[in-house]
Amino acid sequence: MWMMVLVFLSDIFFVLLTVPTIVMASEKEIKEIYENGMNILEDLTNNVQEIQEQLLEEILKRNAGTEYLSRFFPNGQADNQSFKTNVPIITYEDIQPYIDRIANGETSSILLAYRIIQFLLSTGTSGGQPKLIPMTAESFEKRMSDLLLSDLVTRKCFSGSDEGKSLYLYFIKPEMETPSGLKASFFTTFYFKTESFKNGLAKFCTSPIDTILCLDNKQSMFCQLLTGLLQRDEVVRFGSTFASVLARTIKFLEDYWRELCSNIRTGYLSDWIIDPGCKNAMSLILTRPNRELANSIQQICEDKSWEGIIVKLWPKIKYIHCIITGSMSQYVSLLEFYGGGIPLVSPIYNSSESSFGINLKPLSKPFDVSYTFLPNTAYFEFLPVSKDGEGKAQETWTDDEPVDLANVKLGRYYEVVVTTLAGLYRYTVGDVLKVTGFYNKSPQFQFVERRNVVLSIDVDKTTEEDLSKAIMKAKLILEPLGIMLTTYSSYADTSLTPGRYVLFWELKMKGSNDLPKLDAKIMEQCCCMVEESFDFTYKSHRKGGAISALEVRVVKHGTFDELMDFYVSKGVSVAQYKPPSCLKSEEAVMILNSGMVGKFFSPKTMF
Repeated sequence: MWMMVLVFLSDIFFVLLTVPTIVMASEKEIKEIYENGMNILEDLTNNVQEIQEQLLEEILKRNAGTEYLSRFFPNGQADNQSFKTNVPIITYEDIQPYIDRIANGETSSILLAYRIIQFLLSTGTSGGQPKLIPMTAESFEKRMSDLLLSDLVTRKCFSGSDEGKSLYLYFIKPEMETPSGLKASFFTTFYFKTESFKNGLAKFCTSPIDTILCLDNKQSMFCQLLTGLLQRDEVVRFGSTFASVLARTIKFLEDYWRELCSNIRTGYLSDWIIDPGCKNAMSLILTRPNRELANSIQQICEDKSWEGIIVKLWPKIKYIHCIITGSMSQYVSLLEFYGGGIPLVSPIYNSSESSFGINLKPLSKPFDVSYTFLPNTAYFEFLPVSKDGEGKAQETWTDDEPVDLANVKLGRYYEVVVTTLAGLYRYTVGDVLKVTGFYNKSPQFQFVERRNVVLSIDVDKTTEEDLSKAIMKAKLILEPLGIMLTTYSSYADTSLTPGRYVLFWELKMKGSNDLPKLDAKIMEQCCCMVEESFDFTYKSHRKGGAISALEVRVVKHGTFDELMDFYVSKGVSVAQYKPPSCLKSEEAVMILNSGMVGKFFSPKTMF
């Protein structure tokens, strides 16, 4: 029964998403769309257990006979309990040989029953090389249904947000073609080329589709910002996929606002914009000189302080829309500063492997955001993760058996495991989550950290969450002085004995892009605060001399943009770039070192 309902809901969502319903609908029709969406959400979250079990049954019904799964059902009995008993929990390395065989030309039926239409690429910035994740037409539609539900929830919170346009900064990367002929790309690249996007969301965006599909990120960024400025009085939403993209956008605006104003003032596009799609799109928008608009923008951008620059340039904006959890949380203070109090909305939690859940409280403070899992996208299991007395997630799993979505416990930490219709079976995504509540019967999770993203010199294990919390405390020392920490990264320097933690910080004054005058005593206090925030193991080894004094290396403005450019040159999409909290690449460390303007240490005898 529930599978029939899910298929029906998927069809409804797909139809709604391919039609510009919200903008062109009457007030009555808009109300009906919202009500239908909310009714569907209620159905999904009230029937979590039933939907999950039915979904797993459907996955096994389709795929139990594949080469991969049939090994675990020698008697042919592929029911839900047999699946949980016999099928092992795996990582990407376990499933990779099958994916590689498909990529090299073997039939996808060795792994799943339905045809693979595309491979999705993971970002690769946190874990090394990008992974190839199978995607089917059905799994794509499920992602779209989650996006629509999330959009409906968000719009319901902001009156008038249906009446204007979205300035969303979107970018693509060239697709790869595997020997089998199947293409591999980032999800955003695939999505922006679909009719779903072109006939749906793209119609609400200020950016013409050809500027989004431009492969030159610089030309694309310039043209998207130019169209956004030309339509500044219509923009009610500002955003992108990740907060890192918006941070990059502000930096680009700082560098190019004069040229953008010149284009608007003269009515002529800069000569270096040579992409045919961009030139054609802009010829339809930049049709005449507009001195008055250019002067208004110039007056705003010439202000010494750019605090609130987003709302000054686009005065009708209701909210900023991007992922701000996980590694993106380091950009929260930056976006709050430039946003001038505009709410930051982190709408959805997903990955290359699956869509997981949506934020039902869009007005939540950035560090309070939780995501309500939807049971129709994948079959979810959760590996309990141990925690210490301070509630910090530890490196190892407990000996407890995995639990399903309906049976997780409030306040507990888990690593999420997914089984999808697209060929992933009991696959560990690598994300550690904390249960923060329930909406009806569906759990709500707060993202904690990526598993195994750690700094370590000896037996110490400092996680992504540990590092983030420590740096957030140290930032409080700088803020009263008008100094902003715009972004950071780190690595474990073991080139000397004993080794030490090295933090890279990019700092700026609130009122300008000038590098702050760095007081050695203040910076030493920051180093101390970070170390004092670490756990007992770190402190004891630091005191015993097994770990050297922590070092903070301050880099000049724009250095982290060079780091992003490095990862983009290696194949990462700007739209899906996740700044690495802990660097594993020697080349990346060299890039940040090349921008260093000062370095500071904790006292040697701190503990």
